[in-house]
Parts: sequence; structure tokens; C-alpha cells
Amino acid sequence: MTSPQDKSKTIARLRKALDKIPELEQHSTDSTVFEKWQRGAEIAIERSFGDKTRHKNDFRSIYWSDPVVTIDDHDNRRRDREWYLKGLASATALLESMIDEVEEYWPDEKVLTAASLGKGEPNIGRGVFLIHGRDEGTRDTVARFLGQLGLEPVILAEQASRGKTIIEKFEDHAQVGFAIALLTPDDTGSLSNDVGTPRPRARQNVIFELGFFIGRLGRGRVCALTKGDVEVPSDYAGVAYIPLDGEWKFGLVRELKAAGIKVDANLAL
Repeated sequence: MTSPQDKSKTIARLRKALDKIPELEQHSTDSTVFEKWQRGAEIAIERSFGDKTRHKNDFRSIYWSDPVVTIDDHDNRRRDREWYLKGLASATALLESMIDEVEEYWPDEKVLTAASLGKGEPNIGRGVFLIHGRDEGTRDTVARFLGQLGLEPVILAEQASRGKTIIEKFEDHAQVGFAIALLTPDDTGSLSNDVGTPRPRARQNVIFELGFFIGRLGRGRVCALTKGDVEVPSDYAGVAYIPLDGEWKFGLVRELKAAGIKVDANLAL
């Protein structure tokens, strides 16, 4: 029987293979990009469902080139191209059906709450959702550091939409065990009757997503990194706020370890 953590990892593994397919359309079966993807996708399916399963057999049964060869090289190339695109379409449908199968029939994941944190429950995978505004430089810096720690930063803008609305896409990729909100001064605001200078604020989507993850994961699994004199939401007492102009790497590692996520503090040096 699979565990809730297996479900999250499997969906992420299969979706990674699926999201790569649009890029493959500009390549061909003899390209190293396709060969690498094909091998990776087969391994992902095998790790998800097992070696001798119909899932792996179905993937291996996809035709990537025309099995019939003629004496006309130009015609062969044209037909191979058609078969290659059909193969990508078949792979897309197959991976989507596998993801649907896992989502529908595998055990549901447990929603981590503040009450469950003290029970030693394992975190969901190594994914860390990175909430950000318009400051892409800060986003990329924090993402690179998470990668150095062996974690997988989840950046919503980098995930494929697959025809879904923004909130549906957000919910799909919110299956993580920890979230980091980057409160950068992208906006300004003040009270309607305040005649003073508006204060720097984070984007509204950042505040919304920060609240979402506090409700989903509990305050102990959410950390906010602040930049400059940005306004901090007053209702979120207990959330760790770490200034980005200080030793934020050490502070972040401390919060990750406190949440039960295994990371090497030496990598923060």
C-alpha cells in the first residue's frame, strides 16, 4: 500500500516528465534532449508503478517513428516527423492518465496542521513553495540557496498551466511541507484617511498565499523573508520574519530544521 508521501512524490515525478513534452516538439528522436527525456520518463514510470507493469509497457509501446521505410528519404523524414509528434501526443495522454489514476485512487495526503506538528509527522517530500512578488532577483537568490540545501523550490510562474485557472494551478502545486514568503517592497499603501507617505508593501498575492499556507501547514512550517522597510502583516504573530539584509541563510536553515526538514547547516556558509 502506498503512503500519502508516495502520492505527492509520484504526482510531482510524473508531472515533471509531462511538462517537458512541449519543449520536445522542436526536437526529434535522434536528439540527445529526447533521448534523455525518454529515459527519464521511463524511470519515473518504473519508480512510480513498478518494473513489470502495464504503465511501463504502455509507454514502451509508443511508436516514435514510422515502422514502414520507403525508398524516398524525403518521404521517410516527413512520415517520421508525423509519427514523432503522434508519439508525443500519446505520451502526453498516457502521463495525464497516470496522474489522474494516482490522484483518484491512491491514498489522500494528510494536511499538515499546527496540531500535527508535535506528533512527529513526516513532511511531504522536499518541495518548498516560494511565494514571491515582482522582485525576481531575490526570488532567484533564495531559490538557488534552497537548491544548495538539497530542497526543491516550487515557483508557480515556472510551472505549466495545462489549461487550468491560476487558483487551480496554485492548489496543484501547493502540496509541500514548507513555504517561504518573500515580503519585498513591490507596492505601497496606507490607510484611506492617512495623509502621510504610503509605506512599502508586498504584493497582494504574496499576502494571500502567505495566509493560505499558514492555514494549510501551520505557522511552524511557514517563514517570511523581509526586504527593507516593508510593512509586515499585523495578524500573523508567531510567524518567523527574517530580514534579508542580515544572516537570513542561517535563520532560514534554523526554521527548516525546526519544522523537521533535514538540511545541512554547513551549506549555509
